Amino acid sequence: MKVKRLYLALLFCCALFILESCKKVEDNANASSEKEFKFLTEQFADLKIIRYQVPGFDELSLKEKELCYYLYQAALSGRDIIWDQNYKHNLLIRKTLESIIENYKGDKEAAEWNQFMVYAKRVFFSNGIHHHYSTSKIMPEFSKEFFATLVKSIDPAKLPSDGFTPESLITTLTPILFDPSVDAKRVNLDSNVDLVKNSANNFYEGLTQKEVEDYYSKIIDKNNNTPISYGLNSKLIKENGKIVEKTWKVGGMYSGAIEKIVYWLEKAITVAETPQQQKALEILVDFYKTGDLKKFDDYNIAWVADTASRTDVVNGFIEVYGDALGYRASYESVVSIKDMEATKRIAAISKEAKWFEDNSPLMPNHKKPTVTGISAKVITVVVEAGDASPSTPIGINLPNANWIRRDHGSKSVNLGNIVYAYGQAAKGNGFMQEFAFDAKELEFEEKYGALGDNLHTDMHEVIGHASGQINPGVGQPAETLKNYASTLEEARADLVALYYMLDNKLVEIGVMPSLEVGKAQYNDYIRNGMMTQLVRLKPGDNIEESHMRNRQLIAQWVFEKGKAENVIEKVTKENKTYFVIRNYEKLRTLFGELLREVQRIKSEGDFKAGQSLVETYGVKVDPILHKEVLARYEKLKIAPYGGFLNPKLVAVEKDGKITDVKIEYPADFTEQMMFYGKEYAFLPVKN
Repeated sequence: MKVKRLYLALLFCCALFILESCKKVEDNANASSEKEFKFLTEQFADLKIIRYQVPGFDELSLKEKELCYYLYQAALSGRDIIWDQNYKHNLLIRKTLESIIENYKGDKEAAEWNQFMVYAKRVFFSNGIHHHYSTSKIMPEFSKEFFATLVKSIDPAKLPSDGFTPESLITTLTPILFDPSVDAKRVNLDSNVDLVKNSANNFYEGLTQKEVEDYYSKIIDKNNNTPISYGLNSKLIKENGKIVEKTWKVGGMYSGAIEKIVYWLEKAITVAETPQQQKALEILVDFYKTGDLKKFDDYNIAWVADTASRTDVVNGFIEVYGDALGYRASYESVVSIKDMEATKRIAAISKEAKWFEDNSPLMPNHKKPTVTGISAKVITVVVEAGDASPSTPIGINLPNANWIRRDHGSKSVNLGNIVYAYGQAAKGNGFMQEFAFDAKELEFEEKYGALGDNLHTDMHEVIGHASGQINPGVGQPAETLKNYASTLEEARADLVALYYMLDNKLVEIGVMPSLEVGKAQYNDYIRNGMMTQLVRLKPGDNIEESHMRNRQLIAQWVFEKGKAENVIEKVTKENKTYFVIRNYEKLRTLFGELLREVQRIKSEGDFKAGQSLVETYGVKVDPILHKEVLARYEKLKIAPYGGFLNPKLVAVEKDGKITDVKIEYPADFTEQMMFYGKEYAFLPVKN
């Protein structure tokens, strides 16, 4: 489970202070360059592009650098997969855009060309034509006629060639790009519609939601205590009236890209740091070759056991947010090295995992009797790919399978250099000056905000996702809680973190100086959940993204339940709305009560209660407040979403052997996307 864009809006406004343990990132950056590193490179539409550094990379041994390089290549080799998973026409669209950008000789100062370039960059950022966060289709601001002119101006030999002429390409793509009713949502979570038929992702074909649910109800054994993750690595389609799975593996669907992933992973095996890491990578290769989901479980178990290696990798079909039913997983990869100093903070939390579980407000029968193998670290990201790039998580807890976490443990990470880069890019943007209620709240944020954000992420990943247990025979969340499963899981993890952010235990173990840090995080969370995250929505929209639903659900629930005691007060000052916490201790109690209920829903598979909770508190938006927030935010000229340029690893070779690996920091987003489009295009376009 990941904090997919968790608190990005808040991280953008981390003002002047950063976590002390991240200070060495800045020191290394200054030491390695004579001029200041440029974190923020450009801003367009609702997006800004940021760069991150990889401190410590030059200190690695040659073998460690070589390992990073092979894992880097494996990560990027799967890039085409996420494009095709997101939408069946995405590869054709991307290659058409790339061809136009590379070959168009017309007026590149014209307004419509600039509109075209903004559209292309938005599509590159989202790995397809649907917005990376809202999943609504990105609508071009240039005209159909201009698009036709662009295509016709290109040498036909340089356009996607699989059976297309310029005219047929225009005919095919015009309604897809310009008609808002065609494949409008990549992931539709509206409980009033067929979630399969109304989601434009490429996970299902020719099926209804009921057919998919019936298919899995027949093959999933609810009493299996160690179930495989059915559907994780396949497309489900109907052929000749029969439902079949098209497995993503060597020789199967996506073979061209997966073969390249395997090629680089096999090279990585030869320079693995430890025997345990070697074993894990060997099983991962076997999984990619066979498509056997039991082998993916074996890989996850071996991966969790590898805690000694400094270099690590997430690679595979991981998160199910892109599937409204929660079965199919998107390709992603994160290559990293451990930040030894910063890891001390998160490791201190991990060490006390049993204490946190024992002292949580959960019902006794919903607590884990034992807490197994939670390893935690702060990582320095080397490269991200697939669903993790350009828009990235800031924290990760894996594996996702409940029984593996229960029996074998999990790995929790905080992406330290990513968090640091967000903070650096946000300096001086004026966000807190606009949305903090008073000088005291602003002071709290400046003094404790960054530490509070980091600790919340640590607690969310290390303790939150690892807490609680599902009752025997209930089944997996994708089956019992359906389209609400992801929201409720993120709510549980957030609530665990929030409950303990105001606990002296964190002071006792030395990860925060006082409970003032927890109060600052409470301010952040309520402000974001009630107001500031709304900048990501258009007027009239409801909330559909799972993380946003989770945050509003929590904030709205505690606000409503605390009204009688004025726990959170809605205040209007100078015609601006604020939500001011008046009783932090009582708010903590409310977080605990909601945590207890959310865990009950998950443990018992109570779909109706979960549905009611999400729909009542997490979906609907106050249009008057929304309008106000948008107006206040507009004045700041801040893009509400951020994503990253990856560093580039370059192998230095002599006589066929790698003698060094250099790291470079590209500064142009379009150039990197075009480079990736040429170097890592391993899947064919489809007619």
